[in-house]
Amino acid sequence: MIVVNLDVMMAKRKMSLNELSEKVGITLANLSILKNNKAKAIRFSTLDAICKALDCKVEDIIEFVEE
Repeated sequence: MIVVNLDVMMAKRKMSLNELSEKVGITLANLSILKNNKAKAIRFSTLDAICKALDCKVEDIIEFVEE
């Protein structure tokens, strides 16, 4: 199972959902879906923008966990 740890990275960087939304150019609704592990897909360009905004690596945000 793929787990999105976006909320963890946002907390580490002390960044709000609103601030990340503005930096990345994603609506709050779509960012919230991603943050709450409800997303079915993510564009590489979106992932790239999130990593740049949070100054992190992809593996800091997305994790594979065996079920």
